[in-house]
Amino acid sequence: MTPVIECQNLNKSFVLRSNRQSLLKDRVLSMIRPQLREERQTFWALKDVDFHVEQGETFGIIGPNGAGKTTLLRIIAGVFEPTSGSVRVVGRLAPLLALGVGFHPELTGRENIYLNAALFGFTTREIRAVEGAIVEFSELERFIDLPTKNYSSGMQLRLGMSIALEVKPDIFLVDEVLAVGDEHFRIKCLQRLAEERRSGRTFLVASHNLQFIEETCDRAALFIEGQAVFVGRGPNAVRRYRRRLAKMAGVLVPDLPQVGALRSPASWTGVP
Repeated sequence: MTPVIECQNLNKSFVLRSNRQSLLKDRVLSMIRPQLREERQTFWALKDVDFHVEQGETFGIIGPNGAGKTTLLRIIAGVFEPTSGSVRVVGRLAPLLALGVGFHPELTGRENIYLNAALFGFTTREIRAVEGAIVEFSELERFIDLPTKNYSSGMQLRLGMSIALEVKPDIFLVDEVLAVGDEHFRIKCLQRLAEERRSGRTFLVASHNLQFIEETCDRAALFIEGQAVFVGRGPNAVRRYRRRLAKMAGVLVPDLPQVGALRSPASWTGVP
């Protein structure tokens, strides 16, 4: 298979600041009082990450909060630049990371459809062809010509997800997006994502729902403190993570048998 996402020696650092001085008075005082001086620390969110995702594969990212999962997806989506290393992406990418964040609050839902689809590289003619399908899937017909500043977070989620699904990307980046929203729309999205998966789309999914990763992902990476400590079959990655969590909690867990064949992709049609 051909890799469509490839991360090589990927590193990302952030500078953490404390005692930040916003006033001139504070800066002057810090010159004579060392305890008031600004302190900087380097935090490495990702360290030497190497893995690839093949075309048509569903790849999971698991790990505790702060392990670097969201940072990784944002680098792949182009939101962040890596400190060092490289990321190669082949094909059109749909980042389902924080749906609705890119909406202009003063524009209507319909106008934001055109704005967001244009960011995916669609022409006006192509957007007109899918506009009706986007509105229908979002179930926002009554509100589509209202400014999105009047939308609830759930309504913005519906519109953002509908746009992402209708632009037919080659690769989906999913970061716990389906953990929000009402039950009806969540199941509807899962059914649609299952169809996209069966049609050969590639998925990179970061989630805390281990059952979802175990049942759905061909392979997965376990991230601990910014490092991919294991990359392998989805069920085996989940098994290692559960044992690690049990060890941290001081619970003895017997060795579990290796998980056999992956379950049917039809599991996507249920609630993860």
